[in-house]
Amino acid sequence: MENTGRNLDVAIEGDGFFQVTTSDGSARYTRDGALRTDADGSIVTSGGYTLEPSVTIPPDAHAISIGRDGTVTVFSGSDNIPSVVGQIMLVRFSNPSGLSAEGDNMLAETPASGSPTTGTPGEEGVGSIQQGFLERSNVQMVTELVSLITAQRAYEINSRVIKVGDEMLITANQLIR
Repeated sequence: MENTGRNLDVAIEGDGFFQVTTSDGSARYTRDGALRTDADGSIVTSGGYTLEPSVTIPPDAHAISIGRDGTVTVFSGSDNIPSVVGQIMLVRFSNPSGLSAEGDNMLAETPASGSPTTGTPGEEGVGSIQQGFLERSNVQMVTELVSLITAQRAYEINSRVIKVGDEMLITANQLIR
């Protein structure tokens, strides 16, 4: 995880996905925690998809706190009184590998993934939420490139061995005749 310090950046520690609604009203799932507010104050993903259940930040809010359980608290007005405006929920699947990639960091439910189960972050088998952080890629580019080059060299060597073996068989057949 990478510390961003932004109030609306959230990372999921453990299992779980945010449920969002697309423009056609269908449900999709993501771990994209780079959240922001839209013109109406609703919390949306970086792609503009509204979180489900919807959480709306009032226009006079000057500070936002998101608890590990997903509770969204805002501080507004000159008296700085905290007010809970909603809760970010997470969903989990019996087989997350069965989700279908839809692009734009979106995943769709499939028969292989099973049906989504909604849960409170930190409970019911879903992960918890960490405010001010974003999930980083688990791919180390340098390591992967080195592995790719190593595999390519091994392929070239094996190809040469097969070629030399074929040449030896041809020579052996010619000697026998």
